[in-house]
Amino acid sequence: MGSKVLKQITISKEDAVFWMDKQGQWQNDHGPIEHPRIIKYFNACIRKDDMGYFVHQKTENTVEKVYFSYEDTAIFVIGIRFENEVKLILNNGDSIILDPAKLYTGDDSLFAKTMDHLIKFNTGTLLKISKYLNETKEGELSFEWKENSYPVQKLP
Repeated sequence: MGSKVLKQITISKEDAVFWMDKQGQWQNDHGPIEHPRIIKYFNACIRKDDMGYFVHQKTENTVEKVYFSYEDTAIFVIGIRFENEVKLILNNGDSIILDPAKLYTGDDSLFAKTMDHLIKFNTGTLLKISKYLNETKEGELSFEWKENSYPVQKLP
């Protein structure tokens, strides 16, 4: 028995009926999407390829990619744990270990960079990490962790 060929559906971000704002809130023409299960589902389905970020959905008969617009980034830190390392929990369900040398500021926000993503700290996680951030006399920011100091760079 051969495997079933699934219909491929791709919707461009120009044709998508939803987008993500700079706080990581899903929006549509009627305003913020507020249903928690829809938000959780959309976030869990975020993927990225060469064309950008999209919501991925696979059903019995189709594979659907809906590319969407976003303001700063599509990936957000929604949880943070300070253990032996700093663990970041992302809106798409992934968890990563923070590389303190990859922290950036821009537009009064804090970001982490990975090879694949620019990740923005949401308000709650920014508050949690702020006790480890210090401002120098020159106005520069540093992240203090385990007796080490890491300069926080400005986004280009």
